[in-house]
Amino acid sequence: MTEKIKVAVSGACGKMGQAVIKAVLAEDDMVLVSAIDVANTGNDIGEIVENRPCGVLIEESLEKALTEKHIDAVVDFTNPELVFRHTKLILEKGSRPVVGTTGLRANELEELKNLSQQKGLGCLIAPNFAVGAVLMMMFAQKAAKYFGNAEIIELHHNGKKDAPSGTAIKTAELMTMQRDKFGEDNCPEIETLKGSRGGVTESNIHIHSVRIPGFIAHQEVICGSLGQALTIRHDSFDRISFMPGVILSIRYVMTHNDFIYGLDNIL
Repeated sequence: MTEKIKVAVSGACGKMGQAVIKAVLAEDDMVLVSAIDVANTGNDIGEIVENRPCGVLIEESLEKALTEKHIDAVVDFTNPELVFRHTKLILEKGSRPVVGTTGLRANELEELKNLSQQKGLGCLIAPNFAVGAVLMMMFAQKAAKYFGNAEIIELHHNGKKDAPSGTAIKTAELMTMQRDKFGEDNCPEIETLKGSRGGVTESNIHIHSVRIPGFIAHQEVICGSLGQALTIRHDSFDRISFMPGVILSIRYVMTHNDFIYGLDNIL
């Protein structure tokens, strides 16, 4: 009988963390061995997620959990201030990270890539785990070849700290692989209210971030040329939309020793 994958979830009491806990508990080839969060320490995570105990008590220290328990993979959905330190710690302790927390800088990603390679451990970092969102990014990349003007609008709940979203950044990066400059025929712009045109990438794609209660995760890419426009949009109405991608990623890092940035690279 194949041994089950021992999974820990960091940020277990957050909305994404709870969805991951529920998803892991439902898989036959996985076993939840640790739930890490600063909230509800000592309580059974099953009581919080499914109103029934699962035997895993919430603990505060990720480092202690990694030191005291055998953990194959750690899923991290915490916050931008912690994600780099957490991912580095997971690799240093010999476990495999699956990271959905956004906010990592380019130099941090490079350092984590090097550490993953040195340790020979799979590490997957994804700005978005929804398969539909990954397809949206791939379609936007293809459209960039044919449209010289493009802007991105991303909409999230007002509890999201980082802006723009990792999905928007990744989308712009993919589009820039097809075209190194957008909006070259735009007129000179004057902002009467600073920031009205959003953030601007090096390739001149404008990114607009919306933070409103009621939203989960949404993005549209608007591409334009003479006489036409193409809008590519994806909506996640429930966090369950991310779970197939998370489960796929856990299995992937257990059978591959490479560093992956973006779910599109394993689909």
